[in-house]
Amino acid sequence: MKSLLSCRINAQEYSVLVDARDTLLELLRDRMGLTGTKEGCGNGNCGTCTVLMDGAPVNACLVLALEVGGREVETIEGLAQPGELDAIQSALVELGGTQCGFCTPGIVLSAKALLAANPVPSEADIRHAIAGNLCRCTGYGKIVDAIGAAARRLKA
Repeated sequence: MKSLLSCRINAQEYSVLVDARDTLLELLRDRMGLTGTKEGCGNGNCGTCTVLMDGAPVNACLVLALEVGGREVETIEGLAQPGELDAIQSALVELGGTQCGFCTPGIVLSAKALLAANPVPSEADIRHAIAGNLCRCTGYGKIVDAIGAAARRLKA
């Protein structure tokens, strides 16, 4: 059975028909064409599909599309301004915090939520905030360094 869903994705209003079984991940990728949100495990264990819902990180594979009615969803596509990367994205590029990049959108959004709540995080705070985001390519050191650098840039 299809239902009409009204929601805000990346600060734009949308009305779309969704099936009651559709996940937010399916809505974003398959219906909205927002393919920056990646599917990793499909069961909430890897954090690859992390997006922000009302500013809080969620695994889009675990959220039903109908749950986002009237809520604000931000994906990696909504983060950067045209022609300019977000401070977290820039720091990850500059400090070599990405390799294959598959996990990067989820990590960036987890970091954004952290820095919104705690603009001066400790290394432990950063590691805790991204603990649900698995990266198979790096040892997390450069990712943690980049998030710390982004925090310092945003504070300045």
